[in-house]
Amino acid sequence: MLRHSRLALAAALTLLPQAAFAAEFDGASLGFAWALPFIGILLSIALFPLLASHFWEHHQGKIAALWGFLVLVPMALVFGPTTAIHALAHTALLEYIPFILLLLALFTVAGGILVRGNIHGAPGTNTVLLAIGTVLASFIGTTGASMVMIRPVMRANDDRRHNMHVIVFFIFLVSNIGGSLTPLGDPPLFLGFLRGVDFFWTTTHLLPETLFASILLLALFFVIDLVIYRKEGHVRPDPTPDNPVRVVGGINFLLIFIIIAAILMSATMDLGRVTLLGAEIELANALRDLIMIAVTIISLKVTPKANRIENGFSWGPIKEVAKLFAGIFIAIIPVLAMLKAGANGAFAPLVALVTHPDGSANNAAYFWLSGGLSSFLDNAPTYLVFFELAGGNPQQLMTTGALTLTAISAGAVFMGANSYIGNAPNFMVYAIAREGGVKMPSFFGYLLWSGAILIPTFLILTLLFFRA
Repeated sequence: MLRHSRLALAAALTLLPQAAFAAEFDGASLGFAWALPFIGILLSIALFPLLASHFWEHHQGKIAALWGFLVLVPMALVFGPTTAIHALAHTALLEYIPFILLLLALFTVAGGILVRGNIHGAPGTNTVLLAIGTVLASFIGTTGASMVMIRPVMRANDDRRHNMHVIVFFIFLVSNIGGSLTPLGDPPLFLGFLRGVDFFWTTTHLLPETLFASILLLALFFVIDLVIYRKEGHVRPDPTPDNPVRVVGGINFLLIFIIIAAILMSATMDLGRVTLLGAEIELANALRDLIMIAVTIISLKVTPKANRIENGFSWGPIKEVAKLFAGIFIAIIPVLAMLKAGANGAFAPLVALVTHPDGSANNAAYFWLSGGLSSFLDNAPTYLVFFELAGGNPQQLMTTGALTLTAISAGAVFMGANSYIGNAPNFMVYAIAREGGVKMPSFFGYLLWSGAILIPTFLILTLLFFRA
């Protein structure tokens, strides 16, 4: 029976002509059906919160586990249990665990930083607040910056009749574009770092695009806010009168520097390596991960619980990310192998879309395709897909392919702002703003805002930076 099952699976999953499963995990031999679990989990993340939110809230971990099993079980049957275990260990030990531990450390540290007090949300003040949040996002992550800044921004504008646009631009800048300058800023960039991209590569190569997009959007916001502010006349009674602004939980800023130092240490030091279940683990990386755990514990110990309560801190978001990304990292294993096969794999049509007739990279296509998928699917796995599509060699991508990697990085990070589900902080900010009384636009209403403001911005970016 087992032999018949293996033959049946091989026949069902090998959809390409002449394709046959080899003893090694060869992406060129895999049929498109191996990508279906990955597509399934991304569509689940995109659609379930909209169509069946209650079901999704209670069963998202089970759904993610199901898609993961739909990869691991066929992999074990077709390639053998040892191959499946080694592939799982490689993904878990070298990518998933470091990824989650960084997010956990940043999430915990940012949750301990509390901004008290209130200032009046005039156009100039709001623009400065958004600019501060945009800069902060590259150091404590888009999620951290969003959680630190959203309540001060809401308090500053809670006496205004029209404040929805402030939160919309907050999502554009703080929850997305601002996180593009370091691997700490947004999960796709940290995945790139784990794949071998230098820590400061994104700082130097995405700085022009980030500055242009941020300054343009801040200037546009100031004009829009000024027009609305002048038309409002008398504002409502202020439920939170102006008070001096104070930042508490300062020890957490020191912990952020420790996180950065740990990441730089792992990238520059060689402490040796060990092999576990077929995965070669660098001891410097293991030390970095232990430091992330220590930073998380220290932040919890030294930050008063009252600060986290006042910040609305809860473990719900990081638990959700951990469960969903466990499924994503497993489901993407065969997809990455297929992408490495390039024109010889099942994704040959996608390769053709991002390649000029002379074989050179079509950087505008990389920007828009990675961005378009990141608008509605999770931008971290989308980044990995196009990273591999571009060759997957970090040394080549950082040098001769620098513009291609810049296009992929900018598309994944910037265009996560195009919808509420493009990046995790978007929906968190939306939920907090609605709970605070802001009349946020619907899902499709937000698309009108992003379509009218962000799409023209990205078209200009394409003409200026990605035509080559």
